[in-house]
Amino acid sequence: MSKELKPQFSVSLLHPKYWGVWLGFGLLALLVNLLPYPALLKIGRSIGKFGMKFGEKRAHIARRNLELCFPEKSADDNNAFVEENFKNSGMALIETGITWFWPTWRFKKILVAKNLSALEQHQADNKGVLLCCVHALNLEITARAFAVLGLPGYGAYRPHSNPAYEFIQFRGRTRNGNQLIYRTDLKQMIRVMRKGHRLFYLPDQDYGHNKSVFVPFFAEQQACTTTGTSILAYTSKCAIVPGSGFRTAEGKYEIIADQSIEDKYPQKDEVAAAAYMNKYVEQIILRAPEQWMWLHKRFKSLPDKALTDSRYQ
Repeated sequence: MSKELKPQFSVSLLHPKYWGVWLGFGLLALLVNLLPYPALLKIGRSIGKFGMKFGEKRAHIARRNLELCFPEKSADDNNAFVEENFKNSGMALIETGITWFWPTWRFKKILVAKNLSALEQHQADNKGVLLCCVHALNLEITARAFAVLGLPGYGAYRPHSNPAYEFIQFRGRTRNGNQLIYRTDLKQMIRVMRKGHRLFYLPDQDYGHNKSVFVPFFAEQQACTTTGTSILAYTSKCAIVPGSGFRTAEGKYEIIADQSIEDKYPQKDEVAAAAYMNKYVEQIILRAPEQWMWLHKRFKSLPDKALTDSRYQ
């Protein structure tokens, strides 16, 4: 994102209509900086469990996603899994606060770099990389973690409609060298990779029929999947590296980006390419499935547009 698009502070942001935003983020910043991580983890998971009482629609979506992906699982297994997913969703709020407001010296302490060899080699070769991650609930931490570990990148970005929120969010997401690009600016995404930079890309959700195909995702055979991965890879001649960052039982975040897959990636065949990428997405999710965003409608689209959302009825 160019410098002129960076939100600037102005007195108008102090208008009373924005006080709730300032107060909310101020309290979050205070909370995450004053309390030790174990206490934050407990608070976050408690928030998620409490939120489940008011999130039956989301719980239904999560259970349906699990039924479609893992038909061999029992209803009891799915119910327990959904509760755990809600707890991790609550923790996502705390993790956002950690990402946006922790100093770098403290943030480094929760990171474990498992293998970044592929990214490091591409950086040495000045080769652009499409870093394909997933909608993990701790995605904010993952993005900053790569930057803290010396591998910053560009993230596709949708500005918030509230200018005070946008001011805080932009600064939170550009710490340690990360930069942002409007998610509709395809030309800029291609440009930064051609210049040897990394682009964070999330190919794991249902983005609708435009530039999508229907291929397998876990047990579901007709999952609407973006072709954006192959479009970006083909036009930029970049490397493709799957990456992830999940929380361990010890409260650390394992940052992994250990393989470069562009040599075998069928870029010119959009259907084959989408199916190929989904296999890597599945592998990433299975590293910590309870930390993936199951509460969203992964299978809302069907080949027949008239049947949109019918899987969740």
